[in-house]
Amino acid sequence: MAEANVRIERLNANAPQFIRLLGGTVTALDMAAHKAVFTFIVPLDYCHSVDVVQGGFVTAMLDAAMSHALFGTDDTVAGVASLDINTQFLGVCRGGQPLQVTGWVKKATYKTGFLEAEARDSQGELVASAQSLAKLSRQPVDAATSEGAFTAV
Repeated sequence: MAEANVRIERLNANAPQFIRLLGGTVTALDMAAHKAVFTFIVPLDYCHSVDVVQGGFVTAMLDAAMSHALFGTDDTVAGVASLDINTQFLGVCRGGQPLQVTGWVKKATYKTGFLEAEARDSQGELVASAQSLAKLSRQPVDAATSEGAFTAV
C-alpha cells in the first residue's frame, strides 16, 4: 500500500495540465489489478447546457485513467500512445459534481495494450465507458526496476 501511495503522489505531482483543468486527481492505484482510479470535478466553465460535460472531455478523462492504469503500475512503460478509443456515453456527466473514473489493463504485451475504463457519477451510476488499443513504449531493461514491472495479463 505504501508503494501505491508514493506512486499516487508522484502521478498527481506530475499530472498534465489538462487533468488539473478538469479537476482530476488520482485517488487509488491497484498494483496487482493494474487499475487506476481518478476523481474529477469538472468546472462548469467546461460544460455546455449549464452543467453537461462535453463528450471530448469525458473521453479525455477515460483515456487518462486507462493510460495511468498502465504506466502508473508498470515501471517499464515509458509511453502510452492511443491508437484507437471507443467511448460509449450511457448517461449524463455533470460538471461541478464528483465523477469517479476507473481505468484498467485488460491485456498488455510488450508493445500493445488493451485498456478499458468507466466513469460513474456521484450516485455510482455508470455514465460512460471506453475501450482503447494503445502502442506502448518501453524503457531499456536496465532503466526499469524489476519491482513493479508489469507482466502480461
